[in-house]
Amino acid sequence: MSENAKHKRTMTRRRMLVAGGGVVVAAGIGAGAVATASAGSSGKGSSGKGTAGEACYRLTSETTEGPYYIDADKIRKDITEDREGIPLTVRLKVIDADTCKPLRNAAVDIWHCDALGIYSGYESLSTGGGGGGGTPPTGTPPTDAPTGTPTGTPPSGEPGGGGGGGGGGHEEPTDDKRYLRGTQLTDKQGYVEFRTVFPGWYRGRCVHIHTKVHVGGKMTSSGYEGGHTCHTGQLFFAESAVLDSARVAPYSTSTTERTTLDDDTIYPGNGTEGGLLALRYPKGRIAKGVVATLTMGVDPDETHTGTSS
Repeated sequence: MSENAKHKRTMTRRRMLVAGGGVVVAAGIGAGAVATASAGSSGKGSSGKGTAGEACYRLTSETTEGPYYIDADKIRKDITEDREGIPLTVRLKVIDADTCKPLRNAAVDIWHCDALGIYSGYESLSTGGGGGGGTPPTGTPPTDAPTGTPTGTPPSGEPGGGGGGGGGGHEEPTDDKRYLRGTQLTDKQGYVEFRTVFPGWYRGRCVHIHTKVHVGGKMTSSGYEGGHTCHTGQLFFAESAVLDSARVAPYSTSTTERTTLDDDTIYPGNGTEGGLLALRYPKGRIAKGVVATLTMGVDPDETHTGTSS
């Protein structure tokens, strides 16, 4: 093998897929779809078209678990329950970042706030657009551009002040709601798919979804048990898509000042490797629904619970 060929082979190994891991084409989206996110992009003004190709990834960035994780016993595909919002399909592929092989029967958790920034299980602690409790506000809709960096110091336990992904330790649930939370097992190709709604925002954080990957356990009548957590991370959304969502009710009723992707203190700023989703939706019609895809490279032999500061 020539030196040039060896170099090309080495460069292919353990590299991120250009176009944000968009290995899934959004069926039913139709012509004129908007595609956002690209590898190495912060997401601000980013755009790119997904490809059918795939390459090995570097390890997907680990982040904090945040205070609102609940060890879910709901093994389900549709986590929407009664929440209103833009339909969102999240399709993730989990691979071993060393061998590039898909991880089969890994348990993938996702959880996130609703369109107004409220987390199930913690409605009294959430600081979403309704000021907690999930009551929609009646204020002025946000403009097309953020109004600046949030001011003041949020109290501990609330999103933005060590909450919702900013660290600060785990909080015990305050209610028995479990909407927008669920777990799926990866198939033999490493895929899981969730049906949910596009997340909203709350004080101090950009729009995001939390995720965990567990391996080595098994399904029981009580859910997934045993094994260990090999990845804890967050999934992020391009600014252009968030601005599009902010024009649609109920997001447009939020009076909460929004933190941009570039100003977020948790997003590592490294594009796909950092959890930036590839998004597809009809141009000018995001309310019709969004398809989000990402391939996550994990190390199944490591333990990453996301509970360290």
